[in-house]
Amino acid sequence: MNAQAFIQRFQQFDKAAIVSHGEYFSYAWLSKKIAEYEKALELQGILSGAIVQINADFSPYSVAMLFALANKNCIVVPMTKVVLAKQREYQQIVGIEHVISFNEKQFTVEDLQYAQQHDLLMGLKKGNHPGLIIMSSGSSGTSKAVVHDLLPLLDKFEKPRHSKRILTFLLFDHIGGINTLFYTLYNGGCIIVAENRTPDSICYAIEQHRVQILPTTPTFINLLLLSQAYKKYDLSALELVTYGTEIMPESVLQRFHQHFPEVRLQQTYGLSELGILRSKSKSSDSLLMKIGGEGFEIRVVDGLLEIKAKSAMLGYLNAPSPFTEDGWLKTGDAVEVEGEYLKILGRKSEMINVGGEKVYPAEIENVLLEMNGVEDVLVVGEPNAILGNIVKVKLRIKEGYDQKDFKIKLRIFCKDKLPAYKIPQKIEFADHQFHGARFKKMRNQSLVN
Repeated sequence: MNAQAFIQRFQQFDKAAIVSHGEYFSYAWLSKKIAEYEKALELQGILSGAIVQINADFSPYSVAMLFALANKNCIVVPMTKVVLAKQREYQQIVGIEHVISFNEKQFTVEDLQYAQQHDLLMGLKKGNHPGLIIMSSGSSGTSKAVVHDLLPLLDKFEKPRHSKRILTFLLFDHIGGINTLFYTLYNGGCIIVAENRTPDSICYAIEQHRVQILPTTPTFINLLLLSQAYKKYDLSALELVTYGTEIMPESVLQRFHQHFPEVRLQQTYGLSELGILRSKSKSSDSLLMKIGGEGFEIRVVDGLLEIKAKSAMLGYLNAPSPFTEDGWLKTGDAVEVEGEYLKILGRKSEMINVGGEKVYPAEIENVLLEMNGVEDVLVVGEPNAILGNIVKVKLRIKEGYDQKDFKIKLRIFCKDKLPAYKIPQKIEFADHQFHGARFKKMRNQSLVN
């Protein structure tokens, strides 16, 4: 499906497409703005095949610009303020030709010149296909430029599904955020733009705009429960909370389900390299899920998940290919298989080898989050001359707890819940958050140390 066919579908909907800052923007407005921007881009000298950076988060204007560029078969590189400190580095990797920035309703264009033209991008230009580049840093901080042909990503939405009011929690430059946008608009739903991503602001938006679906992260769900902001708002419209991007601690899942028994919880699975797969949780309080659906195949090789997808990226601009010779993406995610269900254990790269034993941080974090006084926890490995690595934990604990006493209680608490090699040998306390602006735990050593 090309971008024009996607946009033409908007003509079917006589309703609000986007709500931002309390203002409603209809599908008719969106269609008109897309056409207006296409003419403006022509006047600015932005032609088919141009590599264009959009500096913006979700707004009616950035959404219209994304579709206008896609309809002109440009290669779009969305960047939010979260990554603007690295934009010069990213611009050089990609070879950005134009930068579009928004000042409320107006946009400006900066023209750049870079000598390199990567073969993947030249292929998109020659084929006259729109492209999407996602800068994927993950939790390790290593940036990769993920190149997609946009058409296979749009194809995924050809089958109409439910029309819902969905809040944009995941960012404009995140594959999950883009997936939310495409799903909502293709099905005639309404995008509710998050003004900011605090628990109070999200709860207020759910109440004010009767949000039905909240796509978010396990880290945010934990923060929401700790804040108790949900007690101040009417969240009765909420039907579904989807969570992904990192491992969900089972204890957090159980607590949320207890507080919101009427809200369905669904684990999602996706990667910048693949898009978002269709998924089905075994139940709202289970971490087991089915993934796949039309256009996706899955297999498990040596305990690691591999996926073949029609919507898979073309490749990286600045890293070796992660695909096997027969086209399967090595996700790096370790899984357990239970019949037709999978349980994600964690990234192979985050696994801690303690004297030859495999330790996944999520298992230990889940146990520690059940301990009274623990607000958040981050588990990593620390090099050790004898064992290779030991388990190191950083804790945020509630006020009023003595740290020295807490260390003793923690080891006692773990004794009958974890084997000895999984019990943290090094315990540190911190006041800062363990997540970044994307509400995902950051395990890079510059944060942990």
